Amino acid sequence: MIEYYDISGCYILRPWACSVWDHIRDFFDREIKLLGVENAYFPMFVSKSALEKEADHIADFAPEVAWVTKSGQSDLAEPIALRPTSETIMYPSFAKWIRSHRDLPLKINQWANVVRWEFKNPTPFLRTREFLWQEGHTAYETKPEADKEVLQILELYRRVYEEYLAVPVIKGKKSEKEKFAGGLYTTTVEAIIPSTGRGVQGATSHNLGQNFSKMFDILIEDNDRPGQKKHVWQNSWGLTTRTIGVMIMLHGDNKGLVLPPRVASLQAVIVPCGITASLSEADRAALMAYGKQVEDALRAGGIRVKFDDRDNYTPGYKFNHWELRGVPLRIEVGPRDMKNKQIVAVRRDTGEKTSHSVDNIATTAKTLLTTIQDSLLARATAVRDAHVRRIENWEDFVPALNAKCAVLAPWCDETPCEEDIKKSSAKVDTDDGSGAAMGAKSLCKPFEQPELKAGQKCVKCDKPAKVFCLFGRSY
Repeated sequence: MIEYYDISGCYILRPWACSVWDHIRDFFDREIKLLGVENAYFPMFVSKSALEKEADHIADFAPEVAWVTKSGQSDLAEPIALRPTSETIMYPSFAKWIRSHRDLPLKINQWANVVRWEFKNPTPFLRTREFLWQEGHTAYETKPEADKEVLQILELYRRVYEEYLAVPVIKGKKSEKEKFAGGLYTTTVEAIIPSTGRGVQGATSHNLGQNFSKMFDILIEDNDRPGQKKHVWQNSWGLTTRTIGVMIMLHGDNKGLVLPPRVASLQAVIVPCGITASLSEADRAALMAYGKQVEDALRAGGIRVKFDDRDNYTPGYKFNHWELRGVPLRIEVGPRDMKNKQIVAVRRDTGEKTSHSVDNIATTAKTLLTTIQDSLLARATAVRDAHVRRIENWEDFVPALNAKCAVLAPWCDETPCEEDIKKSSAKVDTDDGSGAAMGAKSLCKPFEQPELKAGQKCVKCDKPAKVFCLFGRSY
């Protein structure tokens, strides 16, 4: 999936990884265009004055901003930042393009790279100094219009994870502490990695309010107040190549990758078997031709397939080669299969072997691939649900975290309490000192809420609970 690079925190995405991103991009790009979004591209450089125009916004990114200070041997008159995000790059143009309500809504997306000079432990896909993403930036006349789009985009993000990557996610709203800096509110899709019990922010969709439009003077005539102007309402939303890392961690096993069929570079591989020294040259040629016929039939049916006809590798080597790479379906063809006009299909996710007639093989393979896709999501959902604990008492909070679970708990929805929860849950609570020291942060306030009891108290303080919040250690 990746190759390491000589700059720490930067990685080469190999074709096997880029193919996954391509499938995500094709789906998302198609869907946002149905919503009237248009693609554009803005420079990756931003001036210091523009970047620092919105104080709260830049404060959140300041430690991670990479600066260009020289051209050749000459110092630049003003340092230039590499894009950490594009609000301050795009919005001066928005101010030029938007003059009246007739210019709205403005819906712009760009597929780009971003640089955030992380100093935490770099992790391929999850925490890298450069990554790929899409970022949408839109402007509306009214808040209800903006609110509607925030949720439309969040639903597309859910579909990316669940329908394509077979990763179950929880939709919700970020706390004030965790929302996008400078925005009004942030919605998110959150994934849980059962093997570690940590949460991963999957993608976010923000209502920026009128904060940025006030900073950058994005104004239109106010129809209700002749001669007066009003600021537009803005959204931004983004999805990154972090998606690939979440998929790998959730589905991978001891043999290697397990790729959901919808995003797999190859959905099926055909491996010829039973080629022994006693097999005649004519029978060998006939078997290879049979395998090629199966490949042609699958490809004609729209399946991404490869016939592995390398003659200097054993079938066992080929099995391991493609299992490591996560190909969803292996199709074995041998002399007996050719004689009986059948194939043997092996699922990557379960290892289950089944025999099928070669007639209508594309239809059969499609059914198997759909079953694999659905099974991956169902299994991941069941495991995820087993790693989310609903609790109401603080004494159960840290033990649940240490059991590799996220915690759904009643909460007062106040920042001081959230900071106290993170600090208190970071304490090592085991006698031998083996408890994890990372504190829990609020992942989201799920849209699907349990009912609060009458007089329900916050899990940490004595204040009345306002909402159930999902807490967890996170990446």
